[in-house]
Amino acid sequence: MADQIQVARVGGAAGKLGRLAYIDWMRGLACVLMFQTHCYNSWLSPEARKSALYAWSQLLGTLPAPLFIFLAGISFAMATQRLREKGVAHNAIARTTILRGAEIYGLGLLFRGQEFLLGYPYSPWTDLLRVDVLNILGLSMMLMGVLCWVTASDTLEKSRRNAIASGLVAATLVVLATPWLWSTLRPRWLPWPLESYVNGVHTYAQPQPWLFPIFPWVAFAFVGLALGLLVFSDFAKKREAWLFAAVGGAGVIACGLSLVLDAAPVRLYSAEIYDYWHTSPQFFLMRCGVLLVVLFLVYAWCRWGWAQKGFSPIIQLGNTSLLVYWVHIEFVYGRFSILPKGQCSILKATAGLLTIFLAMVALSLLRTRWKKRKAKVLRAGPAPAAATAESG
Repeated sequence: MADQIQVARVGGAAGKLGRLAYIDWMRGLACVLMFQTHCYNSWLSPEARKSALYAWSQLLGTLPAPLFIFLAGISFAMATQRLREKGVAHNAIARTTILRGAEIYGLGLLFRGQEFLLGYPYSPWTDLLRVDVLNILGLSMMLMGVLCWVTASDTLEKSRRNAIASGLVAATLVVLATPWLWSTLRPRWLPWPLESYVNGVHTYAQPQPWLFPIFPWVAFAFVGLALGLLVFSDFAKKREAWLFAAVGGAGVIACGLSLVLDAAPVRLYSAEIYDYWHTSPQFFLMRCGVLLVVLFLVYAWCRWGWAQKGFSPIIQLGNTSLLVYWVHIEFVYGRFSILPKGQCSILKATAGLLTIFLAMVALSLLRTRWKKRKAKVLRAGPAPAAATAESG
């Protein structure tokens, strides 16, 4: 979904990645996981939901949102790094990135408005103010823009080090505060639309884990920002393969450490506050570990595997993830659902999933070709005028 920052880069050694294909592939993977989660959740009958397939489907469905937000941080780091290398002023970089984040946030509000109108009169008006993943993506970009602006220094390397350290500190503070802000320190004095951005309470009595409030979701973006700035440093580019192997190893260690800390007798939070599967720092550490392992595996697949041999539908989806996210929702959950909701067998829902996948790849290709054609026309536009001027 986070194709809001597209940056090209030429890779270094043999097996080079002409574009950061592993980012597009990882984003495309998030799209596929999102498709299967939404399709089975929307279409399967109550009986089919008792199957192991549905349980695994929904478990895999916990990955797309962290992936999208984490990759937004990496993409943000890539874009910021290139602007700094070109000598763009810190204030200009901050203004550009914050405005882009505001644009994504505005698209999130527009998306909610569209869903409300298409679902009228059945959709409640409160859905207009629901905290969704696009909202948090936009807010994450704005917060990262502020952080990079505040930590900017007189040299590129010093600015990078400051932003890496600050990103990790910000992620840690967000994660540590989450259990309290979801329980004993809830800002109940705020109107529910504002409190929902803190803990996802929406219109319910308790915060909801299926929503995307600032705490803890922006922490994934800060971790992605710190990792991205490290990956795109000159030091890392010379040792790219070894760095990604280290990233994968760090992911395994993080997963193990999560389990160790969860079983530890000493607790930072009381029993009534601690919730491993939703708000605990230990669970965030586990999810970050999984993200790092996936990042390494995808990097290896794109560099040494078959990911870039010919046309890759996964990379193609990653190029236009925002578009396919926006469109597929209406054909899975909305009024134009291609199958009856809550009434399908596993076989029928799987056929519908394949249809959605192929349709979104086709839509993505059309979008890419239209953009290329438009760019070609814009590049060719001034030529006739120049020729006319010369002939005159």
